[in-house]
Amino acid sequence: MKKIKLYNKIAKVGLEILKKRGCEASEEMQEPDGILVRSAKLLDEEFPASVKAIARSGAGVNNIPVERCTKEGIVVFNTPGANANGVKELAICALILAARDVIGGVNWANTLGGEADAAKAVEAGKSAFVGGELAGKTLGVIGLGAIGGSVANAATALGMTVIGYDPYITPKAAWSLAPSVKQASGYDEIFALSDYITLHVPATEQTKHMINAKTIAQMKDGVKILNLARADLVNAEDIKAALKSKKVGKYVTDFPTNDTVGVEGIVAIPHLGASTVESEDHCAVMAAKQLDDYLTCGNIVNSVNFPCVSLPHTSLARACVLHKNIPNMLAQITSAFSLSGVNIDNLANASRGEVAYTIVEISQKPSEEIIQTLSKIDGVIRVTTY
Repeated sequence: MKKIKLYNKIAKVGLEILKKRGCEASEEMQEPDGILVRSAKLLDEEFPASVKAIARSGAGVNNIPVERCTKEGIVVFNTPGANANGVKELAICALILAARDVIGGVNWANTLGGEADAAKAVEAGKSAFVGGELAGKTLGVIGLGAIGGSVANAATALGMTVIGYDPYITPKAAWSLAPSVKQASGYDEIFALSDYITLHVPATEQTKHMINAKTIAQMKDGVKILNLARADLVNAEDIKAALKSKKVGKYVTDFPTNDTVGVEGIVAIPHLGASTVESEDHCAVMAAKQLDDYLTCGNIVNSVNFPCVSLPHTSLARACVLHKNIPNMLAQITSAFSLSGVNIDNLANASRGEVAYTIVEISQKPSEEIIQTLSKIDGVIRVTTY
C-alpha cells in the first residue's frame, strides 16, 4: 500500500484516483511515500526519508523547496495546463475590466438604492464609466505556454491584434497558436507596440520585477497591464507611480499584496485564476496520476526538478537511479548489473541541467548487493527499485 500525505483539501476526484490505484491518503499519514499538496507552504518542512515524490496540484511550485528536494532525491511534479482554461477565462475577464470601468460602475450603481428613480439616475450618471473596446487594439502576450497561448488565441477571436514572445516556447506550444498570432522579436517589441500587456511566465530570478520603471518607460502612454502569473513579476512601487502619472492606464492583478490593494487604478482579484471546480478537478487528477505512476514504476512526467523519463514496465523488475549529470555515470550504472550477471532488458536515460535519471529494466529482482553498489557510485542521489 502506497502512503500519501495530503496538505490542503484535494478535489475528491483526485483522491478517488489514488484509492483505485491502491494508495492510502490522509493528512495525518506518517512516513509517507509521497506528498500531494496545493498551496500549503512546505519551504520549511522537514521531509521523512520515506518521501520519494511531491506532487503539486497546480502549476506554480514556489511553495515547495525544489532545490532541497533535488538534493534529497525527491521528485517534484506540477500540473501544467490542467488549469489553463480557468486562467484563460479570467484573463479575458481581466482584459474587459482593464478596458472598461465595470467594477467602478457596479459599485456606483449599488449606491442608488435610495434614489426615487434609480433607472433615471443610471442614465444620467453612466457617462462617468465610459471605456474602450478591445477589438482593433494590440495585445502583447509574454509567455506562450498552455495559458499564455490560450489567451493569445482567445484574444484574436475578440478582434485584437496579438503579438507574443516566449524565448522558451516548445514546438507543441508553437503549433497550438493561431496563425494570426505574430511572433515578437523580444520583450522590447511587446512593450513598444502593445495597448494591453498580459504576463504568463513563472517567477524566477530572471523574470522578477520584469515590469519596472525602465520597462514601463518603453510602453505606450495609457497601457493596460495584466498579471495573472505571479506578484513578483511587477515592481509594485513602480507600477503605482506609473498609474499616478497616467503612463499606465490600469493594472489588473490576480495576486493582491499589501502594496497593491486599495490603490486607484489597480483591480485586485483575490487569486481566482484556477479557482474553478473544473480546474481543481483537472489538477488533482493529473497530480494524483503522476504521483502514483512514479511510486508504482518510476516513470517521471511533468517534473520540475528532474528530467521526464518513461519506459513501459514489461520486465520482472526495474531499478531507477536519480543521479548527477556527470561523465561515466551510465557506464557505472550498467556495470553494476553486468558484474553481477544480471541482464539488462531495456534502459532509458535523460538529463536536465546538473541532474539526470536512468531507468533500468531487468529480468530479475535486483539483489541488495546491486542496490548497494549503485548507491555507492559517486554522484548517485537515490536508488529505487520496483
